[in-house]
Amino acid sequence: MEIKDIVDAGPVIPVIVLNEMSHAVPLARALIAGGIRVLEVTLRTPIALDAVQDIRQKVPEAIVGVGTITTPRDFQLAVDAGAHFGVSPASSMWLLDAAKEFRLPFLPGTLTPSEVLAARDAGFHEMKLFPALEAGGPGFVRALGAVYPDVRFCPTGGIIPSSAREYLALPNVCCVGGSWLTPKVLIEAGDWAGIEQLARDASTMRVGLGPPETRSAVRF
Repeated sequence: MEIKDIVDAGPVIPVIVLNEMSHAVPLARALIAGGIRVLEVTLRTPIALDAVQDIRQKVPEAIVGVGTITTPRDFQLAVDAGAHFGVSPASSMWLLDAAKEFRLPFLPGTLTPSEVLAARDAGFHEMKLFPALEAGGPGFVRALGAVYPDVRFCPTGGIIPSSAREYLALPNVCCVGGSWLTPKVLIEAGDWAGIEQLARDASTMRVGLGPPETRSAVRF
């Protein structure tokens, strides 16, 4: 599986922060039941890698990745945990080189046009754009498409349901990342039905937007 296949598997990649191992599997099952298969578990808590491994073993339908990769060692840890892919908040040449060395499908983080150019020159054509809201929102992403027509983005950061469709309507957006699918209050309450409904709503966000080649006329 290549990164282009992963980002095309659904319109939204939930950005997941887990504090309790007991939440990992039921959360993954709820998201999948709602139609969201690609899951990003961030390296923001001590149990993240164990959670990825548990999801891999018990929820085989999930395409589970490791987020917040910032060092080459993180790649090794992600591979050891069985991750299908990795995501970084930003990029450097040594991080891009490490991704190739470990052969882990990788979504490098970018923000500026120069960072996009560097990642493209390194052979990447699917990238995370973070933080999308602070960078300029859908208008900024659209502007990047004019000079980098061969690059597709997964905007992440400050995205909520009401803005997600604006990004998804752009021809150079493959998916969006967001934490609204996995709110802390629902996870701690074990409200898996509530999370399933959020996932169900998110899984249909592309409906009615048309194929990418017809989206270039969309204006906001």
